Amino acid sequence: MSDIEIARAAKKKPIQDIGDKLGIPTEHLLPYGHDKAKVSQDFINSTKDREDGKLILVTAINPTPAGEGKTTTTVGLGDGLNAIGKNAMICIREASLGPNFGMKGGAAGGGYAQVVPMEEMNLHFTGDFHAITSAHSLLSAMIDNHIYWGNEQEIDIRRVAWRRVVDMNDRALRNVTLSLGGVANGFPREGGFDITVASEVMAILCLATDLKDLQKRLGDMIVAYRRDRSPVFCRDIKADGAMTVLLKDAMQPNLVQTLENNPAFVHGGPFANIAHGCNSVIATTTALKLADYVVTEAGFGADLGAEKFLNIKCRKAGLTPSAVVIVATVRAMKMNGGVAKADLDGENVDAVKAGCANLGRHIENIQKFGVPAVVAINHFVKDTDAEVQAVMDYVAAQGAEAVLSKHWADGSAGSADLARKVVEIIDTKESKYAPLYGDDMSLFEKIETVAKEIYRADEVLADQKIRDQLKIWEEQGYGNLPVCMAKTQYSFTTDPSRRGAPDGHSVPVREVRLSAGAGFIVVVCGEIMTMPGLPRKPAAETIGLNDAGEIEGLF
Repeated sequence: MSDIEIARAAKKKPIQDIGDKLGIPTEHLLPYGHDKAKVSQDFINSTKDREDGKLILVTAINPTPAGEGKTTTTVGLGDGLNAIGKNAMICIREASLGPNFGMKGGAAGGGYAQVVPMEEMNLHFTGDFHAITSAHSLLSAMIDNHIYWGNEQEIDIRRVAWRRVVDMNDRALRNVTLSLGGVANGFPREGGFDITVASEVMAILCLATDLKDLQKRLGDMIVAYRRDRSPVFCRDIKADGAMTVLLKDAMQPNLVQTLENNPAFVHGGPFANIAHGCNSVIATTTALKLADYVVTEAGFGADLGAEKFLNIKCRKAGLTPSAVVIVATVRAMKMNGGVAKADLDGENVDAVKAGCANLGRHIENIQKFGVPAVVAINHFVKDTDAEVQAVMDYVAAQGAEAVLSKHWADGSAGSADLARKVVEIIDTKESKYAPLYGDDMSLFEKIETVAKEIYRADEVLADQKIRDQLKIWEEQGYGNLPVCMAKTQYSFTTDPSRRGAPDGHSVPVREVRLSAGAGFIVVVCGEIMTMPGLPRKPAAETIGLNDAGEIEGLF
């Protein structure tokens, strides 16, 4: 059966029963239908003094067309931990409509390791992304309205930094001209759109601890500059209060369930290649108060998602992960070893061995953060014993361990071994987590640290204008912020075609953006786009309703 057919056949429990497993009273669940609900802020506040559970991060090798299954493994591990008698829950991100209708597909897992309701999660869900888009759009409108009605803040309209957003891949909107049509429509200027998941509002919602913190962070956002280059903040436009109102419900985590009726928070969704790629801090910290083990994920490969989880999210939220699971597949190893996608089904142990360098690089990188790691080999039915053993032998030679996991086909029964190994590692190996760089390092040194230590680049290429901009931000008091690298997910380099574990390359920095509200500097490297485009044959072409009124083509 397809993922959507499996999800549709799930025997879901009422969401109140799932909340009861976590000790959440019915009156603190705000239901959206029968199978999803938001958790009230009052209940979240009541858990503050509880002891935290153990935090487990699931990350992966660089993504390939062969498939890795990071979210599937996250869900499978959560189910596996519950199956071996542990009190565990899952925290993952919400799906963006852009990739759903583009080429990436949904974000609810796969096979018998899924979170449901799958269809709603991959579409409108509880409206969080719509609320973020609306709040962002309100600020956009208020900036241009402020300029139209006299420009009290003396905004230099050539230096409006705030772009617009829409939750769809639409390359035609990357650069646009605004306010054409005469005096009544305002002052013409250039602008552009990003995808909603790249919005600083999304990043802020995912890093804020409560509504008060949310409004402060929104107010701290820099939206434009005056002629003297002094910043104009969101609070200067008086938009932060109304934006907080629009985001009030979106701040509350969404509770759903796995196919095996285990609890999951699905909340927030910044991209990992153009934002920080983690679910919300409020969902993660609340889950740690409700469960003994919390399994969460970070987007794309460990060079992006895990690096940002460990350097940004954990630093900002005061989190200490107990273990990291690095997901790999035999098929992806073969692709990294030079095998074409059409030829992946045949056994090729030599290609597996050749491709393992990518996995090895990620293992080394995670070890630099002081967190114990285990490799999960996400099993595909055509993997051979010899190919699997080749990966296990390679991982052992790196001083780590690998476990074969069959959660996609068998659910928790297939991930129980992985769950036991993760518990063993947590019980026997102390996490000595520390970020890769300190707050007091210069911004450019932070960029160089990630480029050299994680990407294994020889140098960072940045022209004097970018270096001067970083120094100005340091002088303005933003030098202690972490850096959020915007880079292709497909390679350690900025060239998406370079697989494996390349070194000796350069990282060109095209642009830097200050996200003062979120609390990081976005560093745009290479040809990465903050507004993706649709592929030649977008998934939307095959999505529709059948005669029974059911959705088909969504995956």
